[in-house]
Amino acid sequence: MALTFRNVHNWIMAGQEHEFFAAFFSALKPGGTLGVVEHRARPDASMEIMKTTGYVTEAYVKGVAAAAGFEFVESSELNANAKDDTDHPAGVWSLPPTYRMGEANREDFTAIGESDRMTLKFIKPRS
Repeated sequence: MALTFRNVHNWIMAGQEHEFFAAFFSALKPGGTLGVVEHRARPDASMEIMKTTGYVTEAYVKGVAAAAGFEFVESSELNANAKDDTDHPAGVWSLPPTYRMGEANREDFTAIGESDRMTLKFIKPRS
């Protein structure tokens, strides 16, 4: 099993997301599981949005995983947050626990809470 929590956006910013998913695929045995938790962008978010806000679309994560050879198994809304509209001046870092904006709008960001996140499960095919 391999797990990654809120890292995909960093890899996108570095242009390394495909490398990391390929490394997970290589490290796992057939039938192995990859779990991904990531800040969830709106479905229509552009690559520029993903590179600058810390939010990533589910479709993009699924596409990168598929390109590495993974099969999507299921998702969970365990880390969902409907209060997060993903539109913040300093991206995901506006929200707790980072509060990149300092005291500006802190009460509003506290009321939102942490980011809306996707929780995805992939498997390395057995054959």
